[in-house]
Amino acid sequence: MDDKTKTRILGVIERAPQWLRNDLAAKDPAARARAEEALVAMLVDAIGESQAAAD
Repeated sequence: MDDKTKTRILGVIERAPQWLRNDLAAKDPAARARAEEALVAMLVDAIGESQAAAD
């Protein structure tokens, strides 16, 4: 993984909304699953942008 990709991933995590952070820490498995899926989508988008910029 290159530095630009790492920077993009870090940026996604830093900008994660509070609801996402709360749901990742929730005891409710459904809330956690939704938050995990949302975070994955955000990360996939950031990685895709990083790869597109490299091409």
